Amino acid sequence: MRYKNILKKSIKFAGIGLHTGKLSEVTISPADVGTGIRFVRKDMEAQVEISADVAHVSTTNRGTTLISGQTTVSTIEHLLSALSGCDVEDATIEINGPEVPILDGSAIQYINAFTQEGVLEKAESTKEIFIIDEPFAFKDEETGAEYEVFPSDDLELTVILDFDDDTLGPLVAKLKGKKQYHTQIADSRTFAFLSEIEPLFDAGLIKGGDIENALVIIDKNLTDSEMKLLLKKLDKPDVSIQNGVISSTPMRHKNEPARHKLLDLLGDLALVGRDIQAKIIATKPGHTSNVKLARLLKSKYLEYRKNVGRPIYDPNKEPVMDTETVKGMLPHRYPFLLVDKVIELSQNHIVGLKNVSYNEGFFQGHFPGNPIFPGVLQMEALAQTGGLLALSLMEEKGVYDTYFLKMDNVKFKAKVVPGDTLILKMELMAPMRRGIVQMMGTAYVGKRLVSEGELTAQIVKRHNDQ
Repeated sequence: MRYKNILKKSIKFAGIGLHTGKLSEVTISPADVGTGIRFVRKDMEAQVEISADVAHVSTTNRGTTLISGQTTVSTIEHLLSALSGCDVEDATIEINGPEVPILDGSAIQYINAFTQEGVLEKAESTKEIFIIDEPFAFKDEETGAEYEVFPSDDLELTVILDFDDDTLGPLVAKLKGKKQYHTQIADSRTFAFLSEIEPLFDAGLIKGGDIENALVIIDKNLTDSEMKLLLKKLDKPDVSIQNGVISSTPMRHKNEPARHKLLDLLGDLALVGRDIQAKIIATKPGHTSNVKLARLLKSKYLEYRKNVGRPIYDPNKEPVMDTETVKGMLPHRYPFLLVDKVIELSQNHIVGLKNVSYNEGFFQGHFPGNPIFPGVLQMEALAQTGGLLALSLMEEKGVYDTYFLKMDNVKFKAKVVPGDTLILKMELMAPMRRGIVQMMGTAYVGKRLVSEGELTAQIVKRHNDQ
């Protein structure tokens, strides 16, 4: 059995943003099971909610930023890393500004708050797990970062840094599982090279940067006068420099930069939205390449789930719903009722069938002489199947209908022809909220995937005169 931690009370933090330099307050609160991690911008006229999902990442310039419309929340990685490190799966994060406070540049203050008595409670995990069963490699040509991913019995992360200067040289950090995250990773601070600081300032970044919340690594030769001028600019004229690093305190670990990169990697991987069981070796990682890896992993996960969850049709097995039952739940009728029966039904998924016959009316005009079941009707058949799932979740029966709002990432993989039996699978992608249902649809003929798409529907109460 896998476990998670549930937040039992809200926790508040306040501080300046590393890049904006603006003060903001963050409140991390309990959330409903299965809702995941969500950011809410409370300072907007109409509060904007953004799910912590890689699909919502807008930029990765010196940090990871989420976007919804024109609204952003930036530098989310340390907080996400802490939540992941504590196995907190569901939380609402309210913030009154555009950037999460940098605090001391690490995740330790979050961890200290989460681990106080009475804050977390252990429970059975409801998060889906993605088990890597085949190794693969990924190189980001833009940044030069490289990742090797292998099967493992747990989440293992290794970060390798190889700096071309004498100050740090090669550094390695490792984490197997999350038990040592609190003591070995969470207190490692962000860092920047001295040669990077001036361009970052010119780019309008690190306005809140300070040696109280970051390490500055000296990677170029400076005269004594240049060093004094630098410390004056940093408003730290009396700070000491140890082993080529400017910091308000000594380095917390000899390989602190590598440990911080591992902290960032864990935070960025949280955007996949699934527990990952794999060994990942990252060489010279950064937010840009981490997010590209997260997108690749999410794509692989969707393929993995389609293959693992491919339904099998046994014609000898009694259906969960026959045609008359389906007609009792859906308003559709011949020739537009595209679900003949339902063979599987749970709280999270449904599998329906459509027997494709040459007698279908549209075959007379759709590719006559070479009849092909239209792709848009495959999506309609999936939509009707998803409607049955959504309506089955309602306490009141026979008083609601489903109206589909949008389809995303629709793909048609193979032809469907007369004589085929179309197996229609719909799975909830997130818990139903405010009558909105998000589902992943896959259609098969035998073992062959023929179409897929992400469908969003709204459940609406029927008018009395219907």
